[in-house]
Amino acid sequence: MNYQTPERRRALAGDYAIGLMRGAARRRFEMLLLDDPALRQELAQWQESLGALTDALPEKDVPERVWHNIQARIEPQVLHLPKKNPLWIRLRLALAACAVLATLYIGFIQQHDQVRYSATLLSAEQQPALRILAHAQYLQVEPLTLPALGLDRSLELWAITADGKPISLGVVPVGGKGRINLSQAQRTLLGAPIALAVSLEPSGGSPTGQPTGPVLYQGQLAAL
Repeated sequence: MNYQTPERRRALAGDYAIGLMRGAARRRFEMLLLDDPALRQELAQWQESLGALTDALPEKDVPERVWHNIQARIEPQVLHLPKKNPLWIRLRLALAACAVLATLYIGFIQQHDQVRYSATLLSAEQQPALRILAHAQYLQVEPLTLPALGLDRSLELWAITADGKPISLGVVPVGGKGRINLSQAQRTLLGAPIALAVSLEPSGGSPTGQPTGPVLYQGQLAAL
């Protein structure tokens, strides 16, 4: 486009002064103004002429809503978020606290239930018969090569103290597989490596608190 003809320059300056020029055309015209003093003079004449047209008009206060609209466009917008329900916040905090406590409790139980000692009990022929896994609260018994017993017989597990005294730890579960719960005194007794033995007893265990039948299996309980 030829911007050098007087008619074209005057028309462009008038459009710009009146406010009819928009977008890319307005930006191009403003670039021309930077390097063209004569064009700036043309625009100044237009602005002076247009300004004189309003001199005779009475002043009028701008409506308040106009100022509000201008201010809303100038100032940054405030994002109004809905208020959070305090009850819901407390509920979420309570659920989070319960989740943390549950995780800690499960970790404590798992750590507390770890195997601390183990023993493999052997027959007189040195054949493995039973495996004993000592947890904090109980013994886990697993059969290896254990022959079947009659209904009138039981196997009883004994801890042999340093002075050779046997102390009953309980009757071995039927079939050799299961759990033997420990009393506080028994748990204290197993707090150090100790010898274990299994004797053949009447159904339900020894009636005297001491082995009455032959010792079939023996082994050493050792820390893991």
